[in-house]
Amino acid sequence: MTRPLVLASTSRYRRELLERLRVPFDVAQPDVDETPRPGEAPQALAVRLADAKAGAVIRSRDAWVLGSDQVAELDGRPLGKPGDRANAHAQLAAMSGRAVVFHTALSLRHPDGRCHAACDRTLVRFRTLDGDEIARYVEAEQPLDCAGSFKSEGLGITLFDAIETVDPTALIGLPLIATARLLREAGFRLP
Repeated sequence: MTRPLVLASTSRYRRELLERLRVPFDVAQPDVDETPRPGEAPQALAVRLADAKAGAVIRSRDAWVLGSDQVAELDGRPLGKPGDRANAHAQLAAMSGRAVVFHTALSLRHPDGRCHAACDRTLVRFRTLDGDEIARYVEAEQPLDCAGSFKSEGLGITLFDAIETVDPTALIGLPLIATARLLREAGFRLP
């Protein structure tokens, strides 16, 4: 029996990653305010938003709903999606030569109250970047919709000295190792 699954995200990155697991799913756009709460830690923000996204979609569905969110953390503060080139440049300049933590949270919820959750932690060590390198990178990849202003699956990998992670897909936006585990816990049969 195929269990209905809905991805509570319109992110093409998450959709493409989830397709790798060969589990049929629909996509729904969650209506969630992603503004951090005063004093909210970046990991707590990622966890809250992943759960809120699943919850926003579950209200109208009779299916398991997968919500996910990623928050970059620099000096204990969250970095969101840049939205424009100037913000992307500023984020990358701030991360130059530094270690940045990326929290990628998952919430798999069912209307009957069952919930499975996980949060991946990935440490990225940026090499020292000069302004011209940053400008060339932002122009080449336009990472304006990505937490941290880069695409690790593309040229963004050239910005790093190292990545410390248990799941390389987490940095793209959906940790597939944890996602597969949560789906199995919910009764999905994976290939």
